[in-house]
Amino acid sequence: MDAGQPIHPREPGLNPAGDPPAASAGASQPGASLDHGSWITTLQQALQLEVERGFENLQGRRERFSLFLERQCRQPPDDLIRRLPEAAPALIALAERFARYDALPLAQRQSLLRRSRERLHSLRQSLDPPRPPGPPRLKLAPQTAASNGGPSGARRMASPIQPDTPLAEVPGIGPKTATRLAGLGLLLARDLLRHYPRDYLDYANLVRIRELVPGSTATIVATVQRSHAFASPRNPRLVILELQLHDITGRLRLSKFFAGRRFSSPGWLKAQQRQFPPGCSVAASGLVRQTPYGPTLQDPLLEVLDSPNTPVRSRQIGRLVPVYALTEGLGAERLRQAIQTVLTAAAHWGDPLPADLRRQEGLKDRATAWRGLHDPADRDDLRASRHRLVFDEFLLLQLSLLQRRAQLARRPARPLRLPRGQSSLMASFLELLPFQLTEAQRRVLADIQADLEQEQPMARLLQGDVGSGKTVVAIAALLVAIEAGCQGALMAPTEVLAEQHARKLGEWLSQLHVSTALLTGSTPAGRRRQLLQDLANGQLQLLVGTHALLEDPVAFARLGLVVVDEQHRFGVRQRDRLMGKGLQPHLLTMTATPIPRTLALSVHGDLEVSQIDGLPPGRTPIRTRLLRGGQRQEAYELIRAEVALGQRAYVVLPLVEESENLDLRSAVTVHQQLQEEIFPDLRVGLLHGRMPSPRKQEAINAFASGHCDVLVSTTVVEVGVDVPEASVMVIEHAERFGLAQLHQLRGRVGRGAAASHCLLINDGKAGQAQQRLELLVRSSDGFEIAEMDLQLRGPGQVLGTRQSGLPDLALASLSDDGDVLEQARSLAKRLLELDPDLEGHPGLRQALLEQRQRQVEAGSLN
Repeated sequence: MDAGQPIHPREPGLNPAGDPPAASAGASQPGASLDHGSWITTLQQALQLEVERGFENLQGRRERFSLFLERQCRQPPDDLIRRLPEAAPALIALAERFARYDALPLAQRQSLLRRSRERLHSLRQSLDPPRPPGPPRLKLAPQTAASNGGPSGARRMASPIQPDTPLAEVPGIGPKTATRLAGLGLLLARDLLRHYPRDYLDYANLVRIRELVPGSTATIVATVQRSHAFASPRNPRLVILELQLHDITGRLRLSKFFAGRRFSSPGWLKAQQRQFPPGCSVAASGLVRQTPYGPTLQDPLLEVLDSPNTPVRSRQIGRLVPVYALTEGLGAERLRQAIQTVLTAAAHWGDPLPADLRRQEGLKDRATAWRGLHDPADRDDLRASRHRLVFDEFLLLQLSLLQRRAQLARRPARPLRLPRGQSSLMASFLELLPFQLTEAQRRVLADIQADLEQEQPMARLLQGDVGSGKTVVAIAALLVAIEAGCQGALMAPTEVLAEQHARKLGEWLSQLHVSTALLTGSTPAGRRRQLLQDLANGQLQLLVGTHALLEDPVAFARLGLVVVDEQHRFGVRQRDRLMGKGLQPHLLTMTATPIPRTLALSVHGDLEVSQIDGLPPGRTPIRTRLLRGGQRQEAYELIRAEVALGQRAYVVLPLVEESENLDLRSAVTVHQQLQEEIFPDLRVGLLHGRMPSPRKQEAINAFASGHCDVLVSTTVVEVGVDVPEASVMVIEHAERFGLAQLHQLRGRVGRGAAASHCLLINDGKAGQAQQRLELLVRSSDGFEIAEMDLQLRGPGQVLGTRQSGLPDLALASLSDDGDVLEQARSLAKRLLELDPDLEGHPGLRQALLEQRQRQVEAGSLN
């Protein structure tokens, strides 16, 4: 028997030389020279030949059958032993049995060969398990509005459907459905195509019965074994169609329910059973659910297949099915039909992107992209279609922002230059400070000074983590404007922050003989009149305030620089309104909320961005811990220990008063509990946004001066409040806050030399809340925290308000589509460099005008 020469297929009993098969066995090489597959095949052939020759121990050229088998079992292939080391002892045992083969009677020889063949078969199964059957095949019919039962009247319209055609005039929709669509804000044909799916049911996931996974959506193709339609014994108006299906991997029981008297007639029941006769093939799609009888498809979609090559007629079975936001009286299928009608018409609407630009950027045309999003052929089609439409949103946004920046740059502004060779207000101010500016502060201040010296207005965003020293840089910039003969304005989002700014500025700038004043909604009428008069005649050099600065009576004599603190609390129009109070003032906006690059490009693409990326020396790291509600006593013990050392503590809550709808502790309730039960020997203060301004200032002053040990507050302390002696921040219901907001609150401590602590008390049950809070425990990097916040909560929540100049993005994700944003921004720059007014791109120009009109109508940019 020769391992290298298999039996000739035409003469099973002879090798190619005509010798008995064992004749060449002596010429075979050790098994180690073969791969396991060839080795097993050779031994199986030798065993088969020995059986056919009557177990007579065939003689080969060099050795008998038994010696060949013994040697091969002692020297199996290397890859077999490497992959199945446990097989070696069994093969050695077989080798020892074949060494005694001549002495065995016939019955024992037969038994040995049978066991040997079984062992070889088992080895092959272990080393080369059979491949599972592939997914079923399903042929899909091409999708068109008419073929899918959608209205076909679009082709018969007297005038074709245009983007601005009212939906009530679209064939197949009609006034009644149009009224319901209007409830979703869908009025025109173009609105319907921009009503993008919020998710997809993946019925394109074709699997075998054995591969069904509970909780997923799937489609199977199987054979009906049995069908039965019957009325429910408990409810005669409920009819159940029960199908027993099977494929090559297993069996499945499906139940479909029909509610209504019309389904319970004997004729209808028999028709259902005739529709699904035993032996027919069925395609079924649905959500996989686990039952005591195994997996099943919940409320399945069913279609009988005439043959394996017959396309399935359903618009849903075997496809990616879009899921839309609906309204009362408007079903999903009705909405899909309306969208199909408009999709057909959209092929003739043209494309704002010329064909050469689409080829250059690797983009689909817009009509194909709309169809691929609402009616995708597969995942790749959906991905490419979404990419095109996301690109459109980002491109229009970037064109708008870059045009806005160019228009601003074309306006003349008064250059604000420091006198050369002599002391300046800014230098005098920096000498007053008890510390030196950091390298990052000096770098940013130099950028700002360079901008202020230009004849184009500065438009710059200053980012810096909590405590990085942005306010000092802003004051230095304001002093440059004042020394140049202009006035400055500093706008803050809250009275607490505005009052703190005014107090700090008063302490510093009074020494420099610079006049400052505070204007808020709480400013008394007499003081307000005098203040506005001094502002208008130029005697008042710097005005600090809240939204009150935007009011019409506020008029500056020579406004040179506007500083907006926590700028994300203000809309673009509010910002513009303040800047409109000067000839063309320079603009510096600041934020302590680190903004990821994609969000900064989207919301502030019209601004240059500077970043203070270091903290002043001497800041101690803040120790952050996560506690459950039952560990609240640990927080109280820490507060008591820190107060005993002369420090102070914040306790922050999300609500002012108890809510009937939310099981949350309120600031008022916790203040009373801490003062009366937990810390009766300490001074516990209360601060929240509903308090009158004098009482708020009184509470802050008491805490800052040491007359209050523990301050119970809402998020009114989130920004600006600066008390170096505060070393403990306890945040109740931390799961209710965003990460960026928690990072801001944490920044209220750690401002002095003492070690500081932030304790996050999590009363939530959700795992995602725990995951978010654990990120805050391990990271103090504001940008890492902001990136995670953007992914988890979206841009509007990260910025703190929906009135923050957010772009018109219906599909794009600022956390996931950063690469598309960069691609769109690059193209927008190239287009505007060559064609600033887009006169050579009328489609883009028109799309941009329509977007601006939508934003004005929606009031999305306050």
